[in-house]
Amino acid sequence: MKKAFLLLLISSSLFAQKVDTLTVFSNSMQKNIKNVVIVPNKLQDQNKVFPVLYLLHGAYGKYSDWIKKVPEIKNYANQYQIIIVCPDGDPFSWYFDSPVDNKYKYETYISKELIFEIDKNYKTIDSPKGRAITGLSMGGHGAFYLAFKHQDLFGATGSMSGGMNYIPFAHKENYELTKRLGDFDTYPENWKNNTIINMTDLVLGKNLKIFFDCGVDDFLFASNKELHQKMLAQNIPHDYTERPGGHSWDYWSNSLKYHMVFFNTFFESKN
Repeated sequence: MKKAFLLLLISSSLFAQKVDTLTVFSNSMQKNIKNVVIVPNKLQDQNKVFPVLYLLHGAYGKYSDWIKKVPEIKNYANQYQIIIVCPDGDPFSWYFDSPVDNKYKYETYISKELIFEIDKNYKTIDSPKGRAITGLSMGGHGAFYLAFKHQDLFGATGSMSGGMNYIPFAHKENYELTKRLGDFDTYPENWKNNTIINMTDLVLGKNLKIFFDCGVDDFLFASNKELHQKMLAQNIPHDYTERPGGHSWDYWSNSLKYHMVFFNTFFESKN
């Protein structure tokens, strides 16, 4: 009886879900960066490889936001049998390489350093067929930015309440965009070339799967609708949804349910 109980304990620990805090040293920024990594249980097949969803936080946030605010993501990892990675993107990195500040190279960090470490340390599907990225607000912008520019890495992308056009914030409170891009009047091209509304040509005629949504009471609603209309005019296939709600965790926790279905459908169609 004791042997059987001990075997059960060992088996449970082998098959249990893991939630790691993975620290990755960024050579490009010369610092350690923390990331939450959620690995699903492996009750069915110990040799299984998993698709990976990168889930980005918003402005003022950090890597632990999603798991603290929406702990259901642990259940989603099990339900859909995917690895979920929540990187730290600094409160105001915007997930690109700053053209004016060499200390901010978060595009390089995620596209080259983090993905390499995830694929090295976990049983992943190492191809765009098994890799997707989404996020909220600043993270929604970051998800589109990274996926649009790196379609060799990501096969699908999403955004919740994303900052799709931040040029209107150039002369207002701008979430440290001036520090990342320079003053708009001095460096207008930095702003114009790195905002999503001006990057849609990158996905013309491509196979990237795109899904985004925004609450109708959100202060970013107009820019999301603008992006939707532009994609329609360019015949860029995408899924777009408007729902009641504002810029809040209540909205994002509900929105994520739909993103999980979208990405699961994509992964199942490819693998």
